[in-house]
Amino acid sequence: MGKEFVQRITDMDENFAQWYTDVVTKADLIDYSSVRGSMIIRPYGNAIWENIKNELDQKIKDTGHENVYMPLLIPESLLQKEKDHIKGFAPEVAWVTHGGEEELTERLCIRPTSEVLFGEHFKNIIHSYRDLPKLYNQWSNVVRWEKTTRPFLRTLEFLWQEGHTCHETEEEAFEETMNMLNVYATLCEDILAIPVLKGKKTEKEKFAGAKSTYTIESFMHDGKALQSGTSHHFGNEFAKALNIQFTDRNGSLQYVHQTSWGFTTRIIGAMIMVHGDNRGLVIPPKVAPVQVMIIPIAHHKEGVLDHAYQLKEKLSNYARTEIDASSKKPGWKFNEYEMKGIPLRLEIGPRDIKDQKVILVRRDTNEKITVPIEQLETKIEEILNDIQHHLFTQAKKHRDHNTYEVRSFEQFKEVMETKKGFIKAMWCGEETCESKIKEVTGATSRCIPFEGEVISDKCVCCSHDAKHFVYWAKAY
Repeated sequence: MGKEFVQRITDMDENFAQWYTDVVTKADLIDYSSVRGSMIIRPYGNAIWENIKNELDQKIKDTGHENVYMPLLIPESLLQKEKDHIKGFAPEVAWVTHGGEEELTERLCIRPTSEVLFGEHFKNIIHSYRDLPKLYNQWSNVVRWEKTTRPFLRTLEFLWQEGHTCHETEEEAFEETMNMLNVYATLCEDILAIPVLKGKKTEKEKFAGAKSTYTIESFMHDGKALQSGTSHHFGNEFAKALNIQFTDRNGSLQYVHQTSWGFTTRIIGAMIMVHGDNRGLVIPPKVAPVQVMIIPIAHHKEGVLDHAYQLKEKLSNYARTEIDASSKKPGWKFNEYEMKGIPLRLEIGPRDIKDQKVILVRRDTNEKITVPIEQLETKIEEILNDIQHHLFTQAKKHRDHNTYEVRSFEQFKEVMETKKGFIKAMWCGEETCESKIKEVTGATSRCIPFEGEVISDKCVCCSHDAKHFVYWAKAY
């Protein structure tokens, strides 16, 4: 017999990084390309992204946005019009210097993001307050020349959506910023079963050129945080740099107020690290490419395959259903589909057909449930909903259990050295303290939550008066 597909996965508590690599490759999510730091998203991984994309795209359209597409290349002179923006991205920018055999007279940047492209276009199409708001979104790829890479989490090229909007007033722009952050949070919690913290980034951690940045932060199994989506309030600084003006209701020229917001394929990495276990992926039913996998038992016996295909046809009306009728042994199939995180396995054999029942096996709990065939439709819907709820509840419980409240820097250091997780602590608002915390402990500020607490009246680092309640953690 040839080398088996199902191989041992590194124990996640022994070497989490290797566990992650094992899962993304052995579950057929990605393959490595010939360019360092780039990945090939295989059909199964792409199907997960398509399900996420479809959910988010509908939410974006439901809030009045239109999809557009901007060019891949940005002239250097255009990028330089926004100094803070290019300063923030300069170390990660990839440049095109030649076209065929000829050296270009001006370098072209491969987009790390598209603010200036949208800004140039907005300048050409916005003239009056009647042209506002402009609510645009694009689905695209971007390139950032990362030094350290890991599939989905940080790659040279990744897929995302980036929204760019223009508004008549600052209040409208701020409302848009918050609305889109809430769209991301809802997607993560309701569709991906990932609990998130919502809040504002510090000045040090905000997007280059933004007036303010807002984030959703999720908690991984290994105790690290992952920034899972951001929404930026630009004010009118980009508009001033790119001269995006409109005639207001009084006939005066004004600069538009802008926002930008993005959500990337790194959320697949979050899903893996929040829900996965030592048997591989655990995929929430709402984004699972296959929700029910039918495994015929003793399928060489008369009638077994016929009944299995009849079930597939019936179930496909209300769940994404597939069947494995290959000659591989059932145990091999069980392991493969556990590795791939398929929410429900349905087993049917000669005895089951005789008794008019099937066996359902949950991926999240490994529970086996015997179900009469006439109750199958109702029961599968019930179980899939319960899996979705259980994954969210389990992830939130894990996050809350690993969140620690500290009042002194010594306590902060002790928690970071002996435990893994979020730290809740007060901060004076000074970047010197924020930088010292990172230098000494490795933890960064994740967000200033909207629903803050008052742990003490002193900064955890310098003991001066505190201004903000902050979540801190080591992060990807």
